[in-house]
Amino acid sequence: MAPRPAWKGYLKLSLVTCAVELTNVVTHAEKVSFRILNRKTGNLVKRIYVDAETGKPLDDDDQVKGYEVDNGEYIQIEEDEFEAVQIESSNMMSLDGFVDKSSIQQIYLDTPYYLTPADKVSEDAFAVIRDAMAAKKKAGLARIVLYRRERPVIVEPLGKGMLLTTLRYDSTVRQPDTVFDGIDKVKTDKEMIDLAETIIGKKAGKFDPAEFDDKYEEALLELIRAKKTGRRAPKPKKAEKPSNVVNLFDALKKSLAADNDEKPSSASKRKTGAGKQKSTGKAKAEPKGKAAPKRKSA
Repeated sequence: MAPRPAWKGYLKLSLVTCAVELTNVVTHAEKVSFRILNRKTGNLVKRIYVDAETGKPLDDDDQVKGYEVDNGEYIQIEEDEFEAVQIESSNMMSLDGFVDKSSIQQIYLDTPYYLTPADKVSEDAFAVIRDAMAAKKKAGLARIVLYRRERPVIVEPLGKGMLLTTLRYDSTVRQPDTVFDGIDKVKTDKEMIDLAETIIGKKAGKFDPAEFDDKYEEALLELIRAKKTGRRAPKPKKAEKPSNVVNLFDALKKSLAADNDEKPSSASKRKTGAGKQKSTGKAKAEPKGKAAPKRKSA
């Protein structure tokens, strides 16, 4: 079953237009979901709206959205009045400017959607706009009304279709300096940076989303299976708390030595003296009674 479009309208580049639709990239179908039950009867429960003053429940027809204009004073807005609010971007996505996608800071990127032609007639114009952006290696800026909000968006080619990503308004984004200003400036030790770089190099790979799974959900499913068959719920596995790092340099050396299948890098040989003897892939243990060299503490 094809997913329901999140938005339908038109994509416009100057005088060229085509009908398009948006489809959610992320599926919100949960593998594990829970309902609220009455503990005593085991029956499902449901939530109902009640009048805040009288406590009486409301029928669907008696419910209406309201906007507070003063303390306790509301303006009622009917559904058909919401539908009557239309601006150009309600159904027209006009590409008014083009930028390098990489020039947009990640903190402004919000929700991704697939953008596709809505019908056969629109496929030619859609392809022309898509391929022109691909040739220029540019992404288009536009605005659309989505879920009763006008949102700035960035549109870019993606295979046979396009990817649209909603953007956050600058006024809604907390700038990094407001959070990072409290971090003290630290002069890092090159020797330790070399060791950290070696560890990173050994763990380098390619991103494969199929390698990620939800281990918490797996644990929930195991709990459900156990209770269904009358077995005891599995004992929780407490995560080990990391030990306090007393010497950052020693912690980096131990991290590097943990991978016994790899030989120490030239940087670690040069800095730690491991190059003076034949490498075995293991860090040389410190002699008993001999104090470790003093390094900066974390």
